[in-house]
Amino acid sequence: MAEGDDLSGFENRLSVRLGASRSSVDLVSASRDTTGLWLWGCPSSCCMASSCPVIDDFAKDYLHGQLKETREALVWKLDGLSEYDIRRPLTATGTNLLGMVKHMATWEARYLGEIFDRPLPEPLPRWQDADGSDLWVAQDETREQIIGFYRRAWDHADATINELPIDAPGHVPWWPRPDVKLFNMMVHVLQDTTRHAGHADILREQLDGRTGVMAEYEEPIDTAAREAHRAKIERAAQAAADGSRHAGLSEAHGAIETAS
Repeated sequence: MAEGDDLSGFENRLSVRLGASRSSVDLVSASRDTTGLWLWGCPSSCCMASSCPVIDDFAKDYLHGQLKETREALVWKLDGLSEYDIRRPLTATGTNLLGMVKHMATWEARYLGEIFDRPLPEPLPRWQDADGSDLWVAQDETREQIIGFYRRAWDHADATINELPIDAPGHVPWWPRPDVKLFNMMVHVLQDTTRHAGHADILREQLDGRTGVMAEYEEPIDTAAREAHRAKIERAAQAAADGSRHAGLSEAHGAIETAS
């Protein structure tokens, strides 16, 4: 889950490719810097990024690489937590860490399997019967079972990505515009996984203070520095609130004087 990626811009650049016929195109290069962020560039023959042709393999490899990292980051957010903490509701709507993993396993199996006529070998609940039970974990479901289910779902999704072309057609019957391509679904699943990994970032920080976009980039806990930083932000918020209240009083006073 690399910070700083402009996924929506990347989608816009690639979307023009989907309706085009296959042809030989220039290569857009991608590499990783030392922090794990993607760096991308064009050969000199490209006058600007938005008009640079992009080959199918680059598109798939880029999105697939980001998805693999983000999956691992989501699972890592469970590391070292008790059975209670990974399951308990941490928001008013019941959001919980292990439930998010179960949810992503279920929907990745659908979006990168079932809708391309490649159902997961193990049974899934019918999408028509969705009742929210994929968002939380019952007492008899173990951590190992849920994580194992997610890993099998992503292995199946990886096979779909590897074996189908990026413009392979799929059908999502519960969407208003059900006809899709593999490209659409890779972006959709990556966005959804990244969103839930972000939720997990916040929930984990609230539980024990551990932070980081992935295991190898975990940030050390410096309590004093964190408290000082938080206090600075709190002071700014209080000052803004005080200024807003004073402005409101001044406006009200001016309105009374005008009326009199």
